Amino acid sequence: MQAEPKNSLVGEEYEVEIGPVAHGGHCIARTEEGRVLFVRHALPGERVVARVTEGEEDSRFLRADAVRIIEASKDRIEAPCPYAGPGRCGGCDWQHAKPGAQRRLKGEVIAEQLKRLAGLTPEEAGWDGTVMPAEGDKLPAGQVPAWRTRVQYAVDEHGKAGLRRHRSHEVEPIDHCMIAAEGVSELGIERRDWTGMASIEAIAATGSQDRQVILTPKPGARLPIVELDMPVSVMRIGEKDGGVHRVHGRPFVRERADGRTYRVGSGGFWQVHPQAADTLVKAVMQGLLPRKGETALDLYCGVGLFAGALADRVGEKGAVLGIESGKRAVEDARHNLAAFDRVRIEQGRVESVLPRTGISEVDLIVLDPPRAGAGKKTVQHLSSLGARRIAYVACDPAALARDLAYFREGGYRVRTLRAFDLFPMTSHVECVAILEPAAKGV
Repeated sequence: MQAEPKNSLVGEEYEVEIGPVAHGGHCIARTEEGRVLFVRHALPGERVVARVTEGEEDSRFLRADAVRIIEASKDRIEAPCPYAGPGRCGGCDWQHAKPGAQRRLKGEVIAEQLKRLAGLTPEEAGWDGTVMPAEGDKLPAGQVPAWRTRVQYAVDEHGKAGLRRHRSHEVEPIDHCMIAAEGVSELGIERRDWTGMASIEAIAATGSQDRQVILTPKPGARLPIVELDMPVSVMRIGEKDGGVHRVHGRPFVRERADGRTYRVGSGGFWQVHPQAADTLVKAVMQGLLPRKGETALDLYCGVGLFAGALADRVGEKGAVLGIESGKRAVEDARHNLAAFDRVRIEQGRVESVLPRTGISEVDLIVLDPPRAGAGKKTVQHLSSLGARRIAYVACDPAALARDLAYFREGGYRVRTLRAFDLFPMTSHVECVAILEPAAKGV
């Protein structure tokens, strides 16, 4: 028998009171019947008309947009970006909130995740509850920091560059992205015809004048002649192998942090906010307080940002091991840290490589895992190494909270936690947690 088609509720409207903020750039509301709505473009305490964008009659929850504001929050402003709003660009979550309110909302999300997933209050996590803006980002309401040094543009059927709509493959054509860094905006991506391309990633280094675009052609399409408003190197994604191939110019950009220049190959990870790398290195080093002669691990090390900072501080008698899964990132890390005899970079997944090293004890650990977190098995292994301090850099508060609970099982407690607003206008937030053996806190 064929299953009966489910009744979609997309387009249905409900007048609701908006409740607390939730992880992911929306707030929670309930209909009169008790159905849960995840509502974007709303703020806690508001009364709005919410229009369903995803969900069926038997769905556990519905996704919705606030399409009419009946009672507005004092934190609401008119979105500075003309492409923000229901059904429009999905790049920003909080254009409609004052900058200070955005940071408060992110703080509430961190606190909720810590409590729910790690059983920690802010006080128990050594956190004062604030989310700090990056240097230069504290702007009045209505002004937007131009911080995004890497922008992934999609291309519509007319060859016009734009950004994806929220949870959609549809393209919102734009003339200018307000959060794009100046080095990206001045390339003039939005003013060119990109017929035949599926996407364009634009990168503007902050440690140099290096600019790069990475083109992904549609199947069978030829690359266009790329003439932009500034000198730029061009790369393409191979149709058959998915690899990044040089068309012309350097196959990397040069970034700078902690007084050192880093080569970052095409597609390699580097923090997107211009101030992020220095901000995070400073927070990590202040938390770890490395000493001469110590041994350290830098896990998920990318191109060697934290490994370089550690190597500088542990000196010639110290040693640093970095582990990274990306082949190109490992090549870059080895190049970037070639001056340090006591630094070794291994390629592979942390959970596979670390046990093979035979390391049974270490003084310091830095881990900056992907959004999913490190996971229980890896945290158990790290907890067994006896590090006097561990720095956990997290771009997802839920993953951080889960892993902090695993560290507590392994005998570690959170000494301090700091949160940084390195993704203004979005729901994302960066945290640095410093852990130490729980016995020290007794």
